[in-house]
Amino acid sequence: MISLEDVAHVARLARLALTEAELETMREQLNAILAHIDALKAVDTTGVEPTSYAVPQFNVMREDEPRPCFPREVALESAPATADGGFLVPSPQAS
Repeated sequence: MISLEDVAHVARLARLALTEAELETMREQLNAILAHIDALKAVDTTGVEPTSYAVPQFNVMREDEPRPCFPREVALESAPATADGGFLVPSPQAS
């Protein structure tokens, strides 16, 4: 069982300000998760191969083949602003 003190300690480490009610809710939820993990530990997995996915995975992406890129002028045609032959991006500090 996880105590309220444990939950409060982890909340402080994560810089979370939780009320007493939120701490209790988190404690209950974490204890439920740990109970579920204990139930999973009880399952006999003898002979079951370890997997990282429950279903077979395959790559749906096309092969990466080099191709010519757009000329700079074409790429910049619809840019709202350009500077020095590139896209002009406003500074996040400029407000």
